[in-house]
Amino acid sequence: MADDLMQAENRRKGQEVGHLAEAPGQRFFPSFDVPAGFGGGLEPDTPGSTVFAETLDRVARATLARASLGISPVALWNAYLDWFLHLAISPGKQGKLAEKAATKLMRLARFSAFCGLQGDHSCIQPLPQDRRFDHEGWKQFPFNLYAQNFLLTQQWWSNAMTGVRGVSAHHEKVVDFTTRQLLDVFSPSNYLLTNPEVLQKTQAEGGQNLVRGLQHLWEDVERQMRRLPPPGAENYRVGETVGVTPGKVVFRNHLIELIQYEPQTPEVKSEPVLIIPAWIMKYYILDLSPQNSLVKYLVSQGYTVFMVSWRNPGPEDRELGMEDYRKLGVDAALDAALAITGARKAHAAGYCLGGTLLSIAAAGMAHRGDDRLASLSLFAAQVDFTDAGELTLFIDESAVSFLEDMMWESGGLDTSQMAGAFQLLRSNDMIWSKGVREYLMGERAPMFDLMAWNADGTRMPYRMHAEYLTSLFLHNDFAEGRYKVDGAPVAVEDIKAPVFAVGTEQDHVAPWRSVFKICHLAEQEVTFALTSGGHNAGIVSEPGHPHRHYRIRASSAGDGYLDPKSWQAEAPLKEGSWWEAWTGWLESHSTATVPVPPLGNASKGYPVLGNAPGTYVLMP
Repeated sequence: MADDLMQAENRRKGQEVGHLAEAPGQRFFPSFDVPAGFGGGLEPDTPGSTVFAETLDRVARATLARASLGISPVALWNAYLDWFLHLAISPGKQGKLAEKAATKLMRLARFSAFCGLQGDHSCIQPLPQDRRFDHEGWKQFPFNLYAQNFLLTQQWWSNAMTGVRGVSAHHEKVVDFTTRQLLDVFSPSNYLLTNPEVLQKTQAEGGQNLVRGLQHLWEDVERQMRRLPPPGAENYRVGETVGVTPGKVVFRNHLIELIQYEPQTPEVKSEPVLIIPAWIMKYYILDLSPQNSLVKYLVSQGYTVFMVSWRNPGPEDRELGMEDYRKLGVDAALDAALAITGARKAHAAGYCLGGTLLSIAAAGMAHRGDDRLASLSLFAAQVDFTDAGELTLFIDESAVSFLEDMMWESGGLDTSQMAGAFQLLRSNDMIWSKGVREYLMGERAPMFDLMAWNADGTRMPYRMHAEYLTSLFLHNDFAEGRYKVDGAPVAVEDIKAPVFAVGTEQDHVAPWRSVFKICHLAEQEVTFALTSGGHNAGIVSEPGHPHRHYRIRASSAGDGYLDPKSWQAEAPLKEGSWWEAWTGWLESHSTATVPVPPLGNASKGYPVLGNAPGTYVLMP
């Protein structure tokens, strides 16, 4: 009887260990009971041994993750194994690839024999976005042969990586993208002896370009080791040359400072504009130089503007989660903006991750009957992550576990790790072309305000980033109605405020077709604008900026489905800045003009704490 009680107690303890509550971003190994009479009566796992095993595994995976830039080698292995095994049992596909290889070799041989010396023909053209072979020297022998051989090889591998029956769509995209990145390493444009443009410059300058390039390389390595910004960024100081629109810090908590900007008109619209920027970078992309500051433009149009400036979190903030960012960020800032101005409603705008968080907050507000949003504007912000671009290639269970373990060890995701991931998405432009230009040609790209801002990143807390990746990128909980705000599930359909959404044509971070999904998920009026440029430059698109255009079209829930391609064909093309269309839309959703409100409101608990840009934006 005593032995039976002992075994029951052991089983109970084992179940407790095996069912430890999982915090977001944490996974525990379950304990298993050993059947009686098996293995000589082994004791069940103890909590201490379980924690030790879990910690050991996390440390090992974190070490590997740092070496692989946060990319899971297991995920890559699974993708390539899926491709290889299905290709191995597809003799028809193998035959087609062999046929294509023979055809391409014949094309290359024919080109080499008859067209190569003429220099005015080619057997394959690079993709429109591939600018590596634009120089006239690539039309001359033997450089045209190098380029044609590379492009034909690249095309063959793309054929090999795609169209293999049975390979999952995700794995196909992973192997195609990864193979393309590996092939780019061997592009003839990357090397001195096979790049005619570099050779011409070297001959013309007697090799001085290579001397300068070596100096540039040494300077970059030294700056990276000392964690300094790129050369020239020191000329763009926040509060001195960028982020200079006058204002006051009127609220501060552990996560944000709230800036209220000084009005530029005798009267203002009754509803203030509250801007929630992405916390992955500093807020001042929307208040860059005076000539391209969105904040300055808004105050000149008669709006009271509030801006959230996020704290740069450290290891001590590792347990800050998405709910903390919503409550201490969006909710606290909205409370302050309305209390200071005395307005009943506000226009809320969010950029990138800030827009996603703002959408979640807006859905939560509507779900509990809070109607304090006059409108919702989203700049390059996604609410549905099923087609979130090439970033999703590295987001699966294996990849997330590697990132979690790397962040678990350090307390967060460092800016250099994030920068490396974004560079991989555009390695052709951000790594190889940049290296050729600066280290072989010896030419430094001139620094400008947007580039300097791009080098001024922030860290992300362990818990928040783990929750963001798991709930949104991996499981798409918000779009599918599983994301919880204050314990209750919410969805995009809960948003009650009219929406103005902006996508950018060349966005590699939030592809515009992904941003466009809100047009079908939201049940309110959605005005969608598609602007020229990329994720950053497309948003910082001030009036008067040359060569800018946008398309815009409003839709409602009763309009029926319109796919992105059809929308693009039907939306009228307009020259100029989308800012003007947006402020016109804001005015149509504003109620009246009122006297200028004070800066801060000490009587309501929001005294002026200092001058803009505040202190959080200056945190290293």
